[in-house]
Order: sequence, then structure tokens, then C-alpha cells
Amino acid sequence: MKTIVSGIQPSGRLTLGNYLGAIKNFVNIQENMEYDAFFVFIADLHAITVPKEPLLLRQSVRKLAALYLACGLNPEKVTLFIQSEVHEHAELGYLLQTISYIGELERMTQYKDKKIKQVDGVSSALLTYPVLMAGDILLYNASYVPVGQDQKQHLELTKILADRFNYRFGETFITPEPLITKIGAKIMSLQDPTKKMSKSDPLEKASIYLDDNEAAIRKKIASAITDSDGKIKFDPINKPGISNLLSIMSCCANKPIEELEKAYDGKGYGVFKQAVADSIVSLLVPIQEKYEAILNNKELLDKILDDGAIKASYFAKKNLNKVKKRMGLLRK
Repeated sequence: MKTIVSGIQPSGRLTLGNYLGAIKNFVNIQENMEYDAFFVFIADLHAITVPKEPLLLRQSVRKLAALYLACGLNPEKVTLFIQSEVHEHAELGYLLQTISYIGELERMTQYKDKKIKQVDGVSSALLTYPVLMAGDILLYNASYVPVGQDQKQHLELTKILADRFNYRFGETFITPEPLITKIGAKIMSLQDPTKKMSKSDPLEKASIYLDDNEAAIRKKIASAITDSDGKIKFDPINKPGISNLLSIMSCCANKPIEELEKAYDGKGYGVFKQAVADSIVSLLVPIQEKYEAILNNKELLDKILDDGAIKASYFAKKNLNKVKKRMGLLRK
């Protein structure tokens, strides 16, 4: 059975980069009949590794679920659920901590980066975050995990822990492999096209957010950093700004970059930027309309999340019990 598992934290506003690099790909994956199961969860347990205001966290979880559905995830093909509502995630995370080493966790790049930003102390959960992530993946015996470059190190640790558990307790886990998309996998900042577009970027105009209105989108694209030679050509090294806008338009309009280069050759940056903005608006406005409708339909959203948690729990319980038996924890 080929299974795919992916989770995203309910923190910050999702960007166009999140959609083009991950969520859009989820919609494509769900239509791929090569896979038997696809689990997508909202990683609220991961979110609280750093301080969060409870009410805002709860609201963010619902908004993210509604946004996933508005972007095209079909609950009949994808199991969408909230991580904390399937308690087996936390339980397997702890069991895997018993075979994880402090040195391994302290070497994680994201831990080092986040540790510096914590002024009130570093929680132990921030250190063990990658082990919980390993539990998320191994709980469903995932064959593939859609990951970005910043998560590849965590997936490598997951593979190490799977192999270590299998060696100590017998063959239990499948060793997961990364599923990385080539097109649209990395959308860059509008103000610094050498950096990835991020929902945590303090510079508002650096990112297009999925809830930006049309005026905001057009203003941000108009002010996007480019260069001075006036040529619309894909060259990430010498023309990172224009290359980023070409990538964005290619993904939004579903047109090859080569076709866009020819179509806007000699037309100037002003005309090109307007076309880029048009493609983003055409993509996001229908998503925003669906999002509002789903978010306001509390009964429908709750049913989808309830059903998802029940289905996920069914698979999770079976796999967790197998793990416990291998470790000698169950009497029966």
C-alpha cells in the first residue's frame, strides 16, 4: 500500500509560494491513482513548540482547513484532519524519543535557527520537534512525503529512526522517500529574490498572501524587485527578480516559461508585471470566494474534520499497537 503523508503548521498567513509549492501539488497528487492513501493534517502540535495564544491558534486551525478545501482538496480522496485530534501522533512521537539521541536533535538546522529567536527560554518540544515529525510520517507507514528543501534534514532523521527501530525490534516501518516537485517548488521573495517567499517574512510587500485583495496583489507585483536591462528572460543567476516573476506566472497561468518569454519579449517590465498580477488575481479570487463560503459553513467544516480524524485514527491505532507490541508495552 503506497501512502503519502503531509502536514503544515497553522501559523502565519499562507503565501502564494505555499500554494504553488505545496498545496497545488496536493491537488495533483489526489488525482493520481498510483497512491492508495493520502493523509493531510494540520500540525497544531508542532505549532505549540513556540508560544501561541490559544484562541488565535484555534482560529488559525479552522482557517487553514477551510483554505485547504477551497484550494481543491477533496475530502473524498484525501483524509484531512487536525493532528492533536489523533492522539497516536503524540504517543508515537514519545516512543520514538526513546531511540533518538540528543546529539542528533541538536544538529538539526531548524532547531539551531529557532533556538536563537527564543528570548524566554527554549522548550524541550522545540528540540524534539523532528521526532514528532518522524512519528507523523511513520504512524501511517508513509511511502512518500512531500517536502521542501528546508525539511529534507528532518526526513533523513525519520529514515534513520525507522531503520533503527526496525533493527532493534524487528521489521515494522517503511522507510519513507521525499516527494519533491520540480515546477513551482520554490517561489522567491518579491523584495529579495535570492530568498524563498515566506509567511514569516516581516516585510509585508515581500510576499503575496492567499488572502490579499486584488489591490494589494497589484501593488506588490508592481513594486517587485527586478533589474535595469529591460529584458524578460529566465536567468535565475543574473536576473533573479524577473525569473521569479516568470516562475510565478508560469505556475498561475499554467503556461511554459519559454512561451511567456516569447509573448512578452520587448514589451517592457510594466506590461509584464501587469500580466503577472492578472494571472495571480485570476487564480486567487475564486479560491478566496470558496474559502469564505466554507469557513462560514461551520457544520460542513466540522463534519469533514471529524470524519478525517476518525479515518486517520483507524489507521494510526493499528500501527501504534504494532509498535507497542514490538517494544513489549502491551499485555495482550
